[in-house]
Amino acid sequence: MAIKDRIREFYIRFLSLSGSPQEIARAMALGVFIGATPTIPFHTALVMVSCLALRQNITAAILGATIVSNPLTIPFLYLAAYELGVVVLGLPANPFAVAGYDIRAILEIGLHILYPMLVGGVLLAAAFAVPSYFLTRHAVVRMRTRHAEPAEPSP
Repeated sequence: MAIKDRIREFYIRFLSLSGSPQEIARAMALGVFIGATPTIPFHTALVMVSCLALRQNITAAILGATIVSNPLTIPFLYLAAYELGVVVLGLPANPFAVAGYDIRAILEIGLHILYPMLVGGVLLAAAFAVPSYFLTRHAVVRMRTRHAEPAEPSP
């Protein structure tokens, strides 16, 4: 599917979301928050459970998570999360090298990477979620207003 078709599909789905602009914006921000955390194998499950628990629009939240966390953005997002976590925690950067292929060594390096990545990911997620709420609310109001206006009669 071409990028233009995907954008059109997203736009149509976005227009068809039910709920007030605030409800849709809250769900989108929740999805963006979850999508920005380094929990990739669990994004959809976390979005669905969070939406059910918080009574949010699942479709809007999944759209938000997908916008932030997709094959084009994940490498940059996770590297930024790791780097931010290292800085915030005051840790030395891990060289990502495994001396030998001992599973214990691999797990140990994984933990040294995961902790700063989670901390940085949560900070990035909050930084992305807050503006996404306001941008989404504005976009929903604007789109609904534009589509609700009757067409002007031609002379």
